[in-house]
Amino acid sequence: MNSTEAYFSTEDYSDPVYSVPTDDLPCSLREVREFTRVFVPITYSLICVFGLLGNIMVVMTFAFYKKARSMTDVYLLNMAITDILFVLTLPFWAVTHATGSWVFSSSLCKLMKGAYAVNFNCGMLLLACISMDRYIAIVQATKSFRVRSRTLGHSKIICLVVWVISIIISSPTFIFNNKYRLQGRDVCEPHYKSVSEPITWKLLGLGLELLFGFFIPLLFMVFCYLLIVRTLVQAQNSKRHRAIRVVIAVVLVFLACQIPHNVVLLITAANTGRMNRTCRGEIRLAYARNVAEALAFLHCCLNPVLYAFVGQKFRNYFMKIVKDVCCARRKSKVPGFLCARLYLESYTSRQTSEIMDNDIASSFTM
Repeated sequence: MNSTEAYFSTEDYSDPVYSVPTDDLPCSLREVREFTRVFVPITYSLICVFGLLGNIMVVMTFAFYKKARSMTDVYLLNMAITDILFVLTLPFWAVTHATGSWVFSSSLCKLMKGAYAVNFNCGMLLLACISMDRYIAIVQATKSFRVRSRTLGHSKIICLVVWVISIIISSPTFIFNNKYRLQGRDVCEPHYKSVSEPITWKLLGLGLELLFGFFIPLLFMVFCYLLIVRTLVQAQNSKRHRAIRVVIAVVLVFLACQIPHNVVLLITAANTGRMNRTCRGEIRLAYARNVAEALAFLHCCLNPVLYAFVGQKFRNYFMKIVKDVCCARRKSKVPGFLCARLYLESYTSRQTSEIMDNDIASSFTM
C-alpha cells in the first residue's frame, strides 16, 4: 500500500472498508494533504537520488571490477537492481502528492504500484537470503566451501525463485490498483468494489506485505545473526569486534527502518472494517503512515553502505571507479598514455586482488 491511500481512500466513506461513525462526519484530511504536499516530494526525491547513486555504484562494481564469486555477491547485485527499480517509482508518487492527484495513465498506475510492491518484497527476501548465506559462511565454516560452491551454481535459479515469489505475493497489487475518480480528483489506489469481500482482499494484501516484507526477513536475520555473533565472540580473530559491530548495525538499521512502517500496517489491518474509528485517529494514522513509509524507503539508500561498501574490498573498488571517472573526465587534459597507464595499473591491481580474494570469505570483509 502506498501512502497516497492514507489521504485519498480514507475519505471515501461510502466504501464499507473505510466506514466511520456518522457523528464523526465530515472528516477532512486536508491538513494531512498539506503536510504530504511538501514532505513527501522532498523526502522521496532525496531517497531517489541517493538510492540511485549508491546502488548504481554497486552494479558498476560488479559489472566492471568485481565478479560475483559468492552467493552473497549474487544477492547483493540483485538487491541493488531491485533497489534501483524501486526508487525509480518514487518520483511518480512525489508528483502525485505535490499535485494532489494521479496525473498519469491507468496502465502506468498498475505498473508503478506493481513495481513498487514487487521490488520492495524482493529486496526484503534478498535480505533473508544474505543472512542465511552469511550464517553458512561463518557458523558452518567447515562445511561452507562444499555447500556454497554447490549453491553458487544454482544462484540464478535461487534469485529467479525470489523474483517469482515476489511477483506472486504482489499480484493483488496489479489486480486491484486502478486510476479512478474520487471526490473530484484522479487517484491511483486499490479499488475493491468489483469483489464481494473487499475487506478480505484488503486484509490479504496487508497480510502478505507484513509476512514477506517484514516477519520472514526478521526471523531469518535474528536467527542467523545471533548465531553469527556467538561464533564471532568465540573466534580468535583480531577483527571480530568490528565484524560484530557490523552485524549489530545491520540488524538495528533494519529494525529502525522497518518497525514503524509495519506497526502502522498492523494498526491499519486491525482497524479495517471497524465501525468505531474516529476522525482524529485516522488523521494521526495518516501522518504516521507517511513518515513511517519514508523511513522504510530510506533502507534502499543504506543497503549499499551496510551490505557492500562496509567491506574493505568494495571500498577499494569504489575508489577505482572514482579514479577511472576522474580520468575519463580529464581525458582531454591528460595525455592519452597517462590514462592508459592508470587503466593498466587499475586493471592489474584488480586482477591481483581477485586472485587473492578468498572464495569462501564472508561478506563481513574487513
